[in-house]
Amino acid sequence: METKTDVCIIGGGPAGLVLALLLARSGCQVTVAEKSGSFDREYRGEILQPGGMALLDAIGALRDARARGCIEHSRFQLVQRNRVLLDVDYRRLPKPYDHLLSIPQRHVLEALLNRCERYEGFRYLPRTRLSELIRERGRVIGAVCGGPDGTHTIQAGCVVGADGRYSKTRKLAGIEFILDPAFDMDVLWFKLTVPELPARRDVRVYRDGGAPAMIYHSYPDRLQVGWTLPRGRYPALASEGVEHIKTVLGRALPHYRELIALQITGMQDLTLLDAFSGRSAQWAADGLMLIGDSAHTHSPIGAQGINLAVQDPVLVAAVRSGDVGTAALRRFESARMPDIVRVVRLQAMQSKAMLGQGGLADRIRPAAARVVRHTPVYRKILTKVAFGNPDIRIAGDASADQRQ
Repeated sequence: METKTDVCIIGGGPAGLVLALLLARSGCQVTVAEKSGSFDREYRGEILQPGGMALLDAIGALRDARARGCIEHSRFQLVQRNRVLLDVDYRRLPKPYDHLLSIPQRHVLEALLNRCERYEGFRYLPRTRLSELIRERGRVIGAVCGGPDGTHTIQAGCVVGADGRYSKTRKLAGIEFILDPAFDMDVLWFKLTVPELPARRDVRVYRDGGAPAMIYHSYPDRLQVGWTLPRGRYPALASEGVEHIKTVLGRALPHYRELIALQITGMQDLTLLDAFSGRSAQWAADGLMLIGDSAHTHSPIGAQGINLAVQDPVLVAAVRSGDVGTAALRRFESARMPDIVRVVRLQAMQSKAMLGQGGLADRIRPAAARVVRHTPVYRKILTKVAFGNPDIRIAGDASADQRQ
C-alpha cells in the first residue's frame, strides 16, 4: 500500500495526536502510524497539570476527555512521619484550571482522535510499525511501515517521530540520545483498588519509611502508586520475594498496608519503570522532526509530559511554507530548548527536595518547606510548575477547531 501526505507522524500518543490535530485543523494532510491496535492498554502516570489542561481545552479536546471519566485533585503534599511538610494548594490558581487532573490516558487519546477524525485530511493507521525511513539525497521523504495488510509506504513532506522515549524514528535517523543523570532513580509502579473515594483528594509524596512513594486516586476506583528506588536496587530487593517487598512497601505506606497485603499477590502486580531523563542530540534533520519524549524525556516528577509535548507553531508554519529543511525545523528546537532546560532543572530541584535521603536532608527539609510556603517564591514556583512558559501559544487557526 502507498500513501502520500503532507506530514507522517510516527506514534499516536498525546504528543503525536495533539500535533496531528494542530496540523489537520490548519489544512494539512496528516497520516498517523501507531503500533498499538487500541487504546485499551496499561498506562502509568495520568496526572495533568493546569498547563496541559489549558492546551487540551484550546484545541477542543478537554471537555470530551473529562466526560469519559476523571478525578480532580486540589493539592500536592509532601508528607513525612504524618507531618505535612509541603502543601501546594492548586485552588490558589485562577479557574477553571485550579486543580490537578487524574485522567486515564486512553480518555485523552480517544478525545484527541475523535477531534482529528473530523478533518478529511487526517488518516489514522493502527497496528502499523515503522521499519524504515525513506531518504532521497540525504533528505527524509517518507517512511516504510508494517501493518495488518502488509508493507505500507508513506511518502511525506515531513516525517515526525512522536514514538516515545525508546523512539524507533530517532534510532533509524541515527540521532544520539544523551542521558541526564539528574534523576538517577527507578520507579516501582502498581495500582490498588479502593472501596470508595475520599471527599478530598490530593496527590501526595510519602516519606514515612524507606524510599519515598507518590500516590494518588485514579479513575474510577484505583490508587496509583509510584515507589522510588535508587537505580539498580530493585533486582536485589526482588530476589527476597514478593512478601518481603510487601513488607517494605507497608512501612513506606502505613495507611495502605492492608490493601498492599491483600491486593499484591505476585510480582506480576508490580512494574519497574526506568525513569530516565535526557534529550536527543538534535531534534531535526532535512524532512525529519522529533517531538515529545522522542526529543526530550523527563522524570515523572511534576507531570510535565503533555505540557511540553507540542507548544510551538514553527512546524505548522514550516509545512505551510513548504520549507521543512533542517534550518527551518531547528527553529522549533531553538524556541523550545530553553523551556526544556528549565523544566529539567526544576525537576532536579524537586527530586532533591522531595526524594533525597540522608540525615542532613531530613533535618533541613521541614524548615525549608515552612519558609518557602510563606514567601512570594511559593506562588512563583506553583505557577511555573502548573503552566510552564506563559508566552507559549497554540499553533494553527484556533477558530477552525471551534467550527468543526
